[in-house]
Amino acid sequence: MHCLRIYADDDGESHFDEVEVPLEEANFAPPAPPFLVSEPLNAKNLIFMSISSGWFGDWHPSPAHQYFFLLSGRLEAEVSDGEIRQIEPGAAVLLEDTVGKGHVTRVLGEDEVQAIFVQMPPGGL
Repeated sequence: MHCLRIYADDDGESHFDEVEVPLEEANFAPPAPPFLVSEPLNAKNLIFMSISSGWFGDWHPSPAHQYFFLLSGRLEAEVSDGEIRQIEPGAAVLLEDTVGKGHVTRVLGEDEVQAIFVQMPPGGL
């Protein structure tokens, strides 16, 4: 499974990357048949959020090492090297740019954004 990643380099500049989350077949919910799952990760907080259309978040770092799961609506993210990506429903984004300049986020279109943040404990990624 692929996950978009936003991270800060040693100079505090943010960049995009792709990370692969390895999955292995497991008996996760017997008696249901096995399916592919990742290794468990420890989570600190799970946060539901909603952002109205027209919202714009100028340069900001991520407040924590966290995964972001977009449920509905569309976003655009820009990192400090100038790259811009659109984030569509169903996307998973690993946010690791907790220092430095951070990133810009804007809601695209007329639909509100609904998403979930899963914050990780320090050293938990």
